[in-house]
Amino acid sequence: MEKSKIRKPVVSGQFYPASAGEITRLIEEFLVSAPEKDDCIACMLPHAGYIYSGRVAVETVSRVNIKDTVILLGPNHTGNGSAFSINSEGAWETPLGSVAINTALAQEIIKQGRQYFQEDSLAHLYEHSLEVELPILQYFKKTFQIVPVTVMSDNPAVLKEAGKAIAAAVKNSGMQPSVLIVASSDMTHYEPEEQAKKKDHRAIEAILALDEDRLTEEVESLNISMCGYAPVYMMLVSAKLLGAKKGELIKYQTSGDSTGDTSSVVGYAGITIH
Repeated sequence: MEKSKIRKPVVSGQFYPASAGEITRLIEEFLVSAPEKDDCIACMLPHAGYIYSGRVAVETVSRVNIKDTVILLGPNHTGNGSAFSINSEGAWETPLGSVAINTALAQEIIKQGRQYFQEDSLAHLYEHSLEVELPILQYFKKTFQIVPVTVMSDNPAVLKEAGKAIAAAVKNSGMQPSVLIVASSDMTHYEPEEQAKKKDHRAIEAILALDEDRLTEEVESLNISMCGYAPVYMMLVSAKLLGAKKGELIKYQTSGDSTGDTSSVVGYAGITIH
């Protein structure tokens, strides 16, 4: 494989450990049990440093039957690249190994939503929101493929159509039983814990109800600084078209649970969609 088609990790040693052994040790420290795995259509995971949000992400993923292909939807924090950026060829590396991109499904998504999705590697070059999910997924499933997508739009009408395009691509590909959609998002940023929890649980209730329009209303009316609102919105649209009926909150924490500082926290939620 061409070196240019391999995305190297950019936040290992920062958001998560740089060595496979340390990643494994930390994930196993977060594991509280070996729960039965649910056959989910989608899930939502946080993407902060593992010391802050890793427990929420690990406990959530430990409950999920990871499929052969994972569509990763995350916010674009860098501002680079196109509004809906798909990496459609090559592989992503982490300290736990290489994860190949499902080129056929990526290209089908571009085909179904050609007015939105663009082949683009620039958006992914320094973006952390998808990368941090990979080692946790790799710990629980050794071999799978990904379709990495970053989103830089908050227009509900556009997000709805983009979500529909993803669902159509999954159906047309014939891969539906073997596809999991993962939306990457943190919740409220840098507010007092009591206030953050109140806001976040209003947003979480909308997600559990699989109501993307209610989520929009809560985010806008309460001014919730949920960085992955757009990916979660798209995930809900896609998941319902693929048969989702209910959501389940696996774990909610704030950074205050790790730091002890509740004066200014970030919220983290792990949710499965069935």
